Amino acid sequence: MSQENKKDKRDIIRQKMIERQSEARLVRKIVLIIAIILVITVGAIAGGGYFYIKSAIQPVDPDNKKEKKIEIPIGSSSTGIGKILEKNGIIKDARVFKYYIKFKNETGFMAGEYTLNPSMTIPEIINSLKTGMLQEELVFKLTIPEGKQLEQIAGIIAEKTNRSANEVMKQLNDPSLIKSLMEKYPNLLTEDILDKDIKYPLEGYLFPATYSFYKENPTIEEIITPMLDKTVDVLDEYQIAMEERGFSVHELLTISSLIEEEATEKVDRNKIASVFYNRMETGMPLQTDPTVLYAQGEHKDKVLYKDLEIDSPYNTYKYPGLTPGPIANAGVVSIEAALVPDESDFLYFLATSTGEVLFSKTLEEHNQKKAKHIQ
Repeated sequence: MSQENKKDKRDIIRQKMIERQSEARLVRKIVLIIAIILVITVGAIAGGGYFYIKSAIQPVDPDNKKEKKIEIPIGSSSTGIGKILEKNGIIKDARVFKYYIKFKNETGFMAGEYTLNPSMTIPEIINSLKTGMLQEELVFKLTIPEGKQLEQIAGIIAEKTNRSANEVMKQLNDPSLIKSLMEKYPNLLTEDILDKDIKYPLEGYLFPATYSFYKENPTIEEIITPMLDKTVDVLDEYQIAMEERGFSVHELLTISSLIEEEATEKVDRNKIASVFYNRMETGMPLQTDPTVLYAQGEHKDKVLYKDLEIDSPYNTYKYPGLTPGPIANAGVVSIEAALVPDESDFLYFLATSTGEVLFSKTLEEHNQKKAKHIQ
């Protein structure tokens, strides 16, 4: 190869190296620009969130001393209090208020009538709400246990309020009340509760807890409002988990109710949840006895083979997937099990007479346990 050819070849290689270096610099510059944009974007979002929250905890109007009479009803939750304050222009954002008091671990809010104004800071408002005086003595308490169906809850309410259970049920299912509650709780009571196959719209939505009432003869709406507020408060803690699983509120309360109704004190509810999910993933019907009893409107200890023939969308022996809606109310443990089930290969479970629940991977294994433990 001649000297001239060698020189030409070196020039070509050098030119390519220059081009590659130029490309590398360009790539680094692009990466740097993208990184800067991302940092600025994230910073702007974080900064925007910070300034929004900072603004939300400031007085609505520092110069406005005009006083307002604010009524905080008995049994109001932090969510309910925040909505009342926001509606009356005392705070800027009910949700920020709620998380602020949770972060500060503020409790002990009292019902009553308060004189507040838009110039007050959130700490001042909180202090006022904690020093109020109850205007009435406790009249009665309602304890709603976990796993109770709407008809049973109606019976509990009836017993405490001198109403008949039929009267309470009629009011709980009154279309005008349901419509009013849906407007009041749009994120909780959605169109799902009006599905044509739904037995009772409010089934599963009245949270199990003990509620205190300080008023003689409260209306049904006044009785169940704190129960719905409690459901909102509880579910609010699981918003991220619900989104990750792709659950609507209705779906979560539905599967949680199935877990609740199948559970015993000795059972691992996360395992029951895993069985339900495994069955749905393989296309198997859930085949859970409580849904059959719910379809029949009965409460009995044993489900017979003839019971399984009832033609109802709630009968999970006939229809695959979830029931149209909840079949009872569910507690926190069952809700958490629905959101964080165990990872297992179980497809069957069997409750023994002692309350123990046995899990199996195959039908053969399940039948063997059934023959041994169920007489």
